[in-house]
Amino acid sequence: MSLSSALSIAQSALMSTARQTSVVTRNVSDASNPDYARRIAVVTSTAPGARSVDIQRVANDLLFRQNLGALSAYSGQNALYSGMDQLDVSVNGVDNASSPSTAIANLQQALQLYATSPSNQNLGSSVIDAAKQVVRSLNEGSKAIQDFRTQTDGQIDTAVKDLNSLLGQFQDANQAVISGTRSGTDVSDALDQRDALLKKIADYIPISTFTRGDNDMVITTGDGTTLFETIPRTVSFTPAAGYAAGAPGNTIYIDNVPVSAGSGGNTTASGKLAGLLQLRDGVASTMQSQLDETARGLITAFAETAPAMPNAAGLFTWSGAPAVPAAGTLVNGLAGTISINAAMDPSAGGNPTLLRDGGANGAAYVANTTGGPSYSSLLIAYGDRLDKPMTFDPAAGISATSSVSDYAANSIGWLQSMRQQASTAADAKEALAQRSSEALSNATGVNVDQEMSLMLDLEHTYQASARMMKTVDDMLTALLNAVG
Repeated sequence: MSLSSALSIAQSALMSTARQTSVVTRNVSDASNPDYARRIAVVTSTAPGARSVDIQRVANDLLFRQNLGALSAYSGQNALYSGMDQLDVSVNGVDNASSPSTAIANLQQALQLYATSPSNQNLGSSVIDAAKQVVRSLNEGSKAIQDFRTQTDGQIDTAVKDLNSLLGQFQDANQAVISGTRSGTDVSDALDQRDALLKKIADYIPISTFTRGDNDMVITTGDGTTLFETIPRTVSFTPAAGYAAGAPGNTIYIDNVPVSAGSGGNTTASGKLAGLLQLRDGVASTMQSQLDETARGLITAFAETAPAMPNAAGLFTWSGAPAVPAAGTLVNGLAGTISINAAMDPSAGGNPTLLRDGGANGAAYVANTTGGPSYSSLLIAYGDRLDKPMTFDPAAGISATSSVSDYAANSIGWLQSMRQQASTAADAKEALAQRSSEALSNATGVNVDQEMSLMLDLEHTYQASARMMKTVDDMLTALLNAVG
């Protein structure tokens, strides 16, 4: 081997080692970056004594896809659980203190006390006050639900805008990958950026991907709708200014295909958008229906009756009064409009003794025909009706046959059961997302100890190459001196 060849080999080794060292240094500096995939400097021999270094990016497509799926599942579940927590407090208060169930229980107690001393007008006024609290809990609960739906609608609008922005960024990253692949340059950084965007996109909608020539990537949703192919597909949504009970929410469309809401406590929703849709159109709407049915049950339980006369709204009234809502039929928005009959409300100039005697709808409905101050039969009858089974609309999601008091309690139980399922599922799906992320990191991330060990090996290689160059230099110097 000539001295010039030896010198060339030593120089090539030094350059290769320098590039390998640069890769290791980059790995160490980005070890804490969750979106960074480890780089490997692969040394290949291109001619006798010559070397080249190729930079390869570590990837594991199977683990990456599993991680995307786990992220989507947890995002949808977490959106549902967080929203249900907020909705529960807004409607029922802390420990159900402001729930209709609690208010109805207080009304029953006040009614029982009044029945034991029907001549005590203060007790009659207390019943009216307790009834007002029931009305307040239903009115405010109904408003809280529709405000929550409007708020959730705004969150959906923001999420859709964020998703469209991410798809625009993905187009730029994907184009960088394609261009770099065609020109033969290193595209590792562009691939990192593209994968990081995929994780963010998966937070909103479940996705699948496949790669075509030149590393061009196509994204589809979980149901097969194209989300990105060369250019982003449009994700569209029109938010509503506000919601009324029974009003359907607007649909999210991806490339003109509607996005489906999730269902169940352990929700089928994958991705934040499906979770928010379930909150707005599933959980919140069902709670509204239950409040409406509770209100209808109260109007029915306290309706005035008379021979040969239709039942008429008594203590609790509504916009359709004096008629009583049809049995077993949901009236959308009834909880928001139920009120106290002014004829019995002292603050409105009414007389609370009408609750004891009857007659708020005229003389035909008077039950205490003798006017006796100790008359309590009607008060007892009202109390019995609160505990008597009646028919409710099954569309509200709970028992179709129940007493009013039990129905209101069952409404709380329905939500608590859903919340418990959602909480358990959220914990499980969060753990799965974390485990899949850790598995992906272990397979493609940076192990600093491993990199530092490799750095020591490269240092030894560098020293050996430097000694070789020194030896060649000494030999050339000696040769020149001999010739001179």
